[in-house]
Amino acid sequence: MKNIKELILLYFKGIAMGSADVVPGVSGGTIAFITGIYETLLNAIRSVDLQALQYLKKFQIKALWKHVNGNFLLPLLAGIATSVLTLAKVITHLLAEYPIQVWSFFFGLIVISALIILREIKHWNIGVFVAIALGIAIAYFITSATPAETPESSWFLFIAGAVAICAMILPGISGSFILLIFGKYEFILSAVKEFRVVDIAIFGLGCIIGLLSFARLVSWLFKKYHNITIGVLSGFMIGSLNKVWPWKEAIETYIDRHGDLKPLVQVNVLPNQYYGKTGAEPFFLEAILFAAAGFLVVLAMDRVAAALNPKN
Repeated sequence: MKNIKELILLYFKGIAMGSADVVPGVSGGTIAFITGIYETLLNAIRSVDLQALQYLKKFQIKALWKHVNGNFLLPLLAGIATSVLTLAKVITHLLAEYPIQVWSFFFGLIVISALIILREIKHWNIGVFVAIALGIAIAYFITSATPAETPESSWFLFIAGAVAICAMILPGISGSFILLIFGKYEFILSAVKEFRVVDIAIFGLGCIIGLLSFARLVSWLFKKYHNITIGVLSGFMIGSLNKVWPWKEAIETYIDRHGDLKPLVQVNVLPNQYYGKTGAEPFFLEAILFAAAGFLVVLAMDRVAAALNPKN
């Protein structure tokens, strides 16, 4: 049984994961990785299997709880749910009002996170370098994709949930951005805010199926090809920096379902070009400070995780 301190810490890790997953371009998997719970999370998800259903069918709650690592999953999922339900509006507001500062924070967070994750590679060889390059290329391609017009039918909502949840558990690939590419980010956010039960249920079912299937694959890869898998995941994070670069120029826009003008296609620009391209203040000094804050937050989480989970 975990002590109260560990349960509270897991709850706040869940809040951090949920906050990250709300932002298009930032992954909750990144937070799980840098806080030292990534493989534990994968194993807990994998444990939701036929054996778990048997325990549930026989109403063997104690055995079920132990089988799925309930002491780990419950506080973590509670934190994620708290964050998604309460912070979605706050984070979207901050992104709208202070985009450079928020993106700078996440840029710093992801840079230091990638460096910390690379420490997990035990043996460096050509295969690891190829894996890192492949991860960078895949993430860059995904984050450069243009959002598409897609149907609002139930089957597509199910598929969007299955694919997005797979991205959410991969460090560096944002489930929210996958939804943006699929043209479903605004739709899902509004469904949560307006509590549209049918849409949420269909999307949630897709998430459950995708999560249970994909977690098994990633967990298997960790066991069989640990260094290569770490290389690909760290590459994902490095490649995702393309999306969270703070200074962007919108070259195409669209009107969302609420009548607001939103950027559809953006290109990265240098800070000294930003004012000339957009007419807006680049806030360069503030960007540096917020990026440094992202660095420090990750370093602090890494220290805390190391203190609570000392390696033998």
